Amino acid sequence: MAGAAGTALCLNWLVFGRLGDGQGWFALLVSTYLTFLACFFIATADRYGRLVATDRTITVVVVSAGGVVLAALASLVIFILVLGLKALRPGFFTSDQTGITPLLPSTEGGGSHAVVGTLEQTALSLVLSLPLSLGAAVFLNESRSRWRRPVRIFVDAMSGLPSIVCGLFIFAVFIQPHAKDAAIFGFNGLMASLSLSLIMIPTITRTVEVVLRLVPDGLREASLALGASRARTVWSVVFPTARTGMTTAIVLGIARCVGETAPLIYTAFGYDLMNANPFNGSQEALPLFVFRNVQKPDQTAIERGFAGALVLMVIVLALFALARYLGRDRTRRAAPSRRWRPRAPRPTQEVRP
Repeated sequence: MAGAAGTALCLNWLVFGRLGDGQGWFALLVSTYLTFLACFFIATADRYGRLVATDRTITVVVVSAGGVVLAALASLVIFILVLGLKALRPGFFTSDQTGITPLLPSTEGGGSHAVVGTLEQTALSLVLSLPLSLGAAVFLNESRSRWRRPVRIFVDAMSGLPSIVCGLFIFAVFIQPHAKDAAIFGFNGLMASLSLSLIMIPTITRTVEVVLRLVPDGLREASLALGASRARTVWSVVFPTARTGMTTAIVLGIARCVGETAPLIYTAFGYDLMNANPFNGSQEALPLFVFRNVQKPDQTAIERGFAGALVLMVIVLALFALARYLGRDRTRRAAPSRRWRPRAPRPTQEVRP
């Protein structure tokens, strides 16, 4: 492998650097990688055969792709971390943008109003979408209705729906025609929660459906054989068995919608001051806080935006870590260091009369 890499690098340096005018570092990198794969395959096939060469070459391609993805993710995290730490202080979680001007440093002010808005909107969207998602998942997996196929197609279509369409739908159906008559249908956190629930419902539904399929049918049959109804079986047998997977599905649904920005533009609208009432008035959220600040011309606002992005990234990573922890394999247990073995009984002496 080292010889193939050195050969590919020297050959492409000769072609691009000496014999040609050069085509840029990206063309050199791609050409070197392809040449490396060809040299590695030829050398491996000559020594171990074509089958082994194909297997090892595919392994190199897969590992290389994983390395590229990991490098891109690491660069993104480091970029947000470096820029976000400039303005992230403990006061970011206790103050809003009251009295903040472009002349003040980025450490002044904070995003407490955005954090509160994100928590309230996400909690409301979870309350709205969780009963519908669980009901749809149970209907798709536990019932034998002929409507299962249309409902599954509808859920799959919602899974691929762009998030901005969800915001436009709530804006066109509730805000635009009814905002003048009732304040609850204006720009507020409730409308944002409705748009986020449209994103959360298909995610939770599909994940819970897959989890319910893993419950053994023997448990259902045993409950039905004892005289329990189908609803009682689902509530008392299926749900407790799939509790861990359902919790993971809920966490994944929250992580899916907590970072959405597009639907909030048409529903929550954003507000620089604290508004803890999600049913009246415009409300801020962390995605909106980041989006609005990074577009401003002053550098201090951009740094505040990256601080909000850092907080949002930490929240999403914590949710995914929680989902992995809840969905871990609990069947594996550490083997005991010392196993207790019963002692062999001592032979009894025969007593002669």
